[in-house]
Amino acid sequence: MGAPFRTELLGWKPSTKNKLNWKWVPNSADTDNATSLRLAALVLERLGEPNPNETGVAPVVPPPNPGVLLETQVQANLATELPELDPSREWHVRRGCSIVEYAQYEHLLGIERAIRDDPNLRVTLGTDYLIKPDVLVGIHGTPTQVPLPWLHAALACKWTIRSDRVQNIRHENGNMIRHRRGRLPHLVTVTAEPLPSRLASIARGTGEVDATYHIAYDELAYAVAAEGNPNQVAEWEEVTGQHRLLDYRLLSRSLVDW
Repeated sequence: MGAPFRTELLGWKPSTKNKLNWKWVPNSADTDNATSLRLAALVLERLGEPNPNETGVAPVVPPPNPGVLLETQVQANLATELPELDPSREWHVRRGCSIVEYAQYEHLLGIERAIRDDPNLRVTLGTDYLIKPDVLVGIHGTPTQVPLPWLHAALACKWTIRSDRVQNIRHENGNMIRHRRGRLPHLVTVTAEPLPSRLASIARGTGEVDATYHIAYDELAYAVAAEGNPNQVAEWEEVTGQHRLLDYRLLSRSLVDW
């Protein structure tokens, strides 16, 4: 099923240069990778968006900034679904806030203030503590010793997956694991990346990411099977078989049950 908002973000955009010499390319594809283009195209076709390179009919162009919109859509979706699934808890879903505003990381507030006020400390200590996840799920009214909300989940929303983004997610999540006081928040990645090999680069690992959720999971499963690239099929079977890559539609229920 995937994310309810996936058709609002995924689509065809014009291209002047790409590996398949298409006039239109999927906005989630790597234009320098033929397999990425083909898989993303099959995803769109499965969503009811025919390939305009074959039909000759110009499509409706999707929003130019899907990465930012992915964050806002995830925030809005969770803010709606979580209270519906569990009204007994006081949910608070936000974007781009610092982790020091939550109970497990309040003790880092002093470091943040010191770094802000002293440029020399910024150079000495760095800014690794100043983590602002894309979407944060907090819970108010938990039995903590501070009035701040409990950080229940921290979500990294990445439209596509690249090596630098993988490294950044692992680095920030690793710091959240090490510096917390109390229970660890659920560390999640949400993406529209079409290549299973790139999904595997973030989904597999040593515990920095609990799970990766795909906004067009069923459509990508169809695309991988239809395209039949052995390497991509193997990567897909690995991450889905180990439940490291999951359907976005499971995210809200997972956060409620976790």
